[in-house]
Amino acid sequence: MTSSIRIQAVQTPGDLNHFIRLPAPLYQHDPNWVHPLHLERKEHLSPANPVFEHLEWQGWIAWRGEQAVGRISAQIDSLHRQHHGMDTGHFGMLEAIDDPEVFAALTGTAEQWLKQQGAHRITGPFSLNINEESGLLTEGFDTPPVFMMAHGQPYYARRLEEAGYRAAVNLLAYWMRTDELNFTPTMRRMMDRYRDKVRIRPVNRKDFANEVCTLRHIFNDAWANNWGFVPFTEAEFTKTGNDLKFLVPKDLMYIAEVDGEPSAFIIALPNLNEAIAPLKGRLLPFGWLSLLWKLKVKMPKTARVPLMGVKQHYQNSRLGGVLALLLIEALKPPFVRHGIEALEMSWILETNTRMRNILENIGTHTYKRYRIYEKDI
Repeated sequence: MTSSIRIQAVQTPGDLNHFIRLPAPLYQHDPNWVHPLHLERKEHLSPANPVFEHLEWQGWIAWRGEQAVGRISAQIDSLHRQHHGMDTGHFGMLEAIDDPEVFAALTGTAEQWLKQQGAHRITGPFSLNINEESGLLTEGFDTPPVFMMAHGQPYYARRLEEAGYRAAVNLLAYWMRTDELNFTPTMRRMMDRYRDKVRIRPVNRKDFANEVCTLRHIFNDAWANNWGFVPFTEAEFTKTGNDLKFLVPKDLMYIAEVDGEPSAFIIALPNLNEAIAPLKGRLLPFGWLSLLWKLKVKMPKTARVPLMGVKQHYQNSRLGGVLALLLIEALKPPFVRHGIEALEMSWILETNTRMRNILENIGTHTYKRYRIYEKDI
């Protein structure tokens, strides 16, 4: 540590409160930043979060005198180690003023903690793992983030690279207007060819627990070979499912069955950031009423697909592409009914050329890019 920077570990509820609230002053002049709900962030970092059944984390705050000037977290995920080896740890929740001394102090502290846990490589940012907020925004600062996607400062990438970090992989976010969704004649012919074989149905809310189990098995199979994959545990996906049941209208969750076998799915989530942004992080005293009104009475105008998957068995076949197209097609009528004008598809690995080609041929375009960094430590 340098003499002018003091690094303090997050240990008490008061420390955690400072940690959660630290970013707000950094973005006071950024009209596109959305203040996370304090209560939600506390729940996310509480022991009740099922991710902590396999993940350990530590957070730190950087101080210069009496001013908090940055924060960072470090994580060890035992599930990641089971799938990718014991040598990697992660960092996340990085926010700081534009000062290389602060970045060096924060990243150095995270690296040292991870080395004590046996790591020789660090990747990130993740908040807290790859199934949650992932990547550092490198393009697309001129529009607000959608729900569960990160924002950031343009100088973050430069400061990380000065600290020895290099790009590991890029993640893309695609934007699509509902009225511009269009399938080419070739796509239409393929879709029509398989309609008798494929059934697209909404998730059955009367059997929701079993449906959530089905979604988890499809997701874990579909994503198993992707960069940095960590499977959803039953507890994690059950919590995710319960959240989705409350937040997502019944006509925005679909399963594709091939000859009666669940083989793919898609979920569109209303962009809660439209409702959250005016609350400035606070639900009390009346913020929760405003939030519920905007979710249940006045649907957000935009949405995001945070979860989608096609089983590996079909991924390299023509039918795999058709399954994705039929699921996307199923979303358009409910979007029109709910007044949803545009959709973000995110995130997509830059190397996933098959899915990128599908999206780019139906009227979407990339509008944000996120980068996951790595460094040997």
